Amino acid sequence: MHQGTEKPASSTGRGMTLTQKILAAHALGLPSHSQNGAAARPYVKTGDVLRIAVDWTIASELAWNGMDKTYQALGRPALPRPDRFFLAVDHTVDPTTLLRDARTQRLVQLSRDFAEKGRIRHFYDSNQTILHTKFYRDLVLPGQVVIGADSHTSSHGGMGAFAIGLGGADVMAAAVLGESWIEVPEAISVEYTGSLPFAMSGKEVILKTLGTLRRNTVALERSVEYRGPAVRSFSTDMRFTIANMTAEFGGLNGIFEPDGIVAAWLDSRSEQTPADLAEARYFRADDDAPYAARYPIDLSQLEPLLAKPFSPDNVVPVTAHLGMPVHGVFIGACTTTEEELVLGGLLLEAALAAGETLRKPEARRLVVPGDLSIQGRLYAAGLWRAYERCGFRIDPPGCSMCLGVASQRAEKGETWLSSQNRNYPNRMGEGSLAYLASAATVAATALGMEVRDPRPLLGRIEPQRLAKILGREVGRIPEVAFQPSEPTAEAGKASGPDAAPLASQASPAAVSTSAVASSREPVSGRIQVFGDHIDTDAIIPGQFCHLTDLAEIGSHCFEFVRPGFPSRVAAGQNIVVAGEGWGSGSSREHAVWALVGCGVRAVIAKSYAFIHKRNLVNEALPFLLVTDPAFYAACQEDDALAIDLASGQIVHEKSGARFQAQLPSPLITALTEAGGLVPAVRHHGREVFATLTAR
Repeated sequence: MHQGTEKPASSTGRGMTLTQKILAAHALGLPSHSQNGAAARPYVKTGDVLRIAVDWTIASELAWNGMDKTYQALGRPALPRPDRFFLAVDHTVDPTTLLRDARTQRLVQLSRDFAEKGRIRHFYDSNQTILHTKFYRDLVLPGQVVIGADSHTSSHGGMGAFAIGLGGADVMAAAVLGESWIEVPEAISVEYTGSLPFAMSGKEVILKTLGTLRRNTVALERSVEYRGPAVRSFSTDMRFTIANMTAEFGGLNGIFEPDGIVAAWLDSRSEQTPADLAEARYFRADDDAPYAARYPIDLSQLEPLLAKPFSPDNVVPVTAHLGMPVHGVFIGACTTTEEELVLGGLLLEAALAAGETLRKPEARRLVVPGDLSIQGRLYAAGLWRAYERCGFRIDPPGCSMCLGVASQRAEKGETWLSSQNRNYPNRMGEGSLAYLASAATVAATALGMEVRDPRPLLGRIEPQRLAKILGREVGRIPEVAFQPSEPTAEAGKASGPDAAPLASQASPAAVSTSAVASSREPVSGRIQVFGDHIDTDAIIPGQFCHLTDLAEIGSHCFEFVRPGFPSRVAAGQNIVVAGEGWGSGSSREHAVWALVGCGVRAVIAKSYAFIHKRNLVNEALPFLLVTDPAFYAACQEDDALAIDLASGQIVHEKSGARFQAQLPSPLITALTEAGGLVPAVRHHGREVFATLTAR
């Protein structure tokens, strides 16, 4: 692993990271402190448990399917800020599924009904946009707090917001209450140096980062702040892609300091008024910010890269796989920006101008823009014609093949090259193999359906044409002046009118939570053993995220990667023992519902992905953090364990050895004892987080 300057976070200074400043500005009930005689400002440090005001909640129709259960359990109150709930229909839809698939039709109608009844201002129906593309380009502001029911909510850190993905229950609670809770994370600084070679995109930068630092390691459950002199030349599109794939890095959030480039982008927006834009806050990390580690990455020799199956950090140079045949190519998904789509189109245009011809015209080639506005600009620039002449089918905006649940998906045994962000097993379709690359590399490969280095064709692109299409001057990204911000002592006040009271009761069918043990009851059973980095796609494939019945969801738990898992749970192997990064990947709370639905009593792992851990808390499914290597050396498939959840002590019955798990925080314990998030909110009402954090 790449060596950084790992060090303990400072406990004596009063400096804050960029993430800490945003959290301090949104903290509710936080006292402020003076610093060196200066004006008082709120201050937070790593490990503080905060109530935070939330500026935006965002979701897709696939997430809303589960969120609706939480909303029903809370009595369907009016949202205090319906103008700050963003809902886009993008995950499961394309023209074919909308016409023929009853599951998709139900999900879409459920979202439409909520948007209409809730008077949701920012609702985008099917085939208009991708959730993160529209929100990033038109609405999010620096310094805001954004909570989304999708792990790639991290994208919006590219604009200088604190943006995190959480499970649907957390997002729905935040939408209803106007606030949430957070434990202030440690932060690392990834510091980019060197001048980027022409046409190297944000995808190359983040693949380089993942290949160097590895996923679910230095970033796991930490804030990742992207810094360094090279960042000053990054466009907002590049920042989006890098922040987007912080989810694959394992970070809680990824964030860039907003600067003149961001200010220029905001200045170009048409959907926001000056009053809207006045909410932007240009926070800066302090010089003595307590980063747990700093990791320098030199970009001066950056080259086109590939991520091989089945991990986004399994990165090699494109040149290592030249000539590898592929069955299909896909350019699209939320991580693929307008900038990359333009580069891909210009590359194809250059290839045609050089006399290249299309080979294997029968092969599948698909390109999907992130938003109708992008589609219009590429049409005006004539680039869709280049894509079409090179055999591409152009579909309307949507997640498409990245999730492999709509009509477009890879077949068993097929190898695809894609500009999306994930290449986990079965991600593009059951039994498929996905390689990840930039849109330019995918476009170059599409000509002959063999992996190809895009640089010779990129060298034929006229910088003037690229700049003109993107609205820039040649070699320069526009900037405007801005004023740096600091958290203020008056910060952290929730805004908007009070919502209707929360329901005191709801029908039993509406209340999620599982039939799991209370946090004080002992748990015993036999184990099923897993390795590192078990992702939520493995726990419950996306094909089953339209389901809402716990038992039915549970019947599909680990369907593709460990068939028979539910039957073994039913036979008594009801404890999961896993390695690092359990639950990485998607924010889908269905992953926890699947475990609960098939009868899992507890999960033990070396580390957990942040979102999945929150979902375990929300559903009151006991989980234990054990780092002792001797425990994992002792545990073999089907061994029996006895767990005292109150003390965290685990007995390995075969050997008699005892092991100690780390005890959860008081807030997590309180939520678990309450039966999960929904019962806690129903019991404590709007003061739930004030009450529980006070403990």
